[in-house]
Parts: sequence; C-alpha cells; structure tokens
Amino acid sequence: MATRELTDGDYRVLANFRFKLRQFQAFSEAMAAEVGLTPQQHQALLAIRAAVGGRASIGYVAERLILKPHSASGLVDRLEALGLLVRRISPDDRRQAQLELTDAARVMLTKLSITHQEEIRRLRPMLVELLVSVDE
Repeated sequence: MATRELTDGDYRVLANFRFKLRQFQAFSEAMAAEVGLTPQQHQALLAIRAAVGGRASIGYVAERLILKPHSASGLVDRLEALGLLVRRISPDDRRQAQLELTDAARVMLTKLSITHQEEIRRLRPMLVELLVSVDE
C-alpha cells in the first residue's frame, strides 16, 4: 500500500464522512428505540428479512452482525421471546433452525425501513459530495 502525505482537506473529508455515518447511526438507534428495539435487534430483523430465499440461520445472523455464534444465539432467543421471530427446522438440514419473522416483526420492520429510506434519501446528496471529495 503506497503512502502519501495527507492534507488538512483529506482529514476534514474523512472526519466529515465519519461524522455523517455516526449521525445516521444515531438516527437509526433512536428510531429503533421508538418501537422498543435495541439497534442490534433492529439489525438482526433487517438481516433476517433480507436473507436470500428466506434462508436465515443463527450463523447467518452472526455473520451479518459480526457476532460470535453464541452472541447471535442469545440475540435470537431474545427476539423469539419478544414474539418477533420463530425458529423452524430447516428442510435441508434438520440440525439447523431457519429463522422467520412474525407478522408483528414485519410490521415493525416495514415502519423502520420506510423511515430509514427517507433519511438515506435526505442524506444522499451530501454523502455523494463527500465520497466525490475523497477522490479530489
């Protein structure tokens, strides 16, 4: 990896980019809290819903949330206790559970996702400008 001298502007761009990401993260955390979820629970529901072919397992949740399998298992247990997901025996491998969102989770996730899409659309011009300025 080649090194070069960074300018004050380079540092400003990086700092602004991280600041805007953190602002979005704080926004997301607040929206999750409004519906009674932790940020990690929200992210897990989103990952499960987005899994290709509905094939979400505890291992998949661990991978997508960058968690150890036992931490993902505890998270799934809590979501199940809240009535937000159910485990079903995988038709392909009976040793593995397939995770499925409940109707309550789907309603909650739809509300959160619409709000998040609106915020991303609002931030898009500024984020594009920041990304372009990285190359300048």
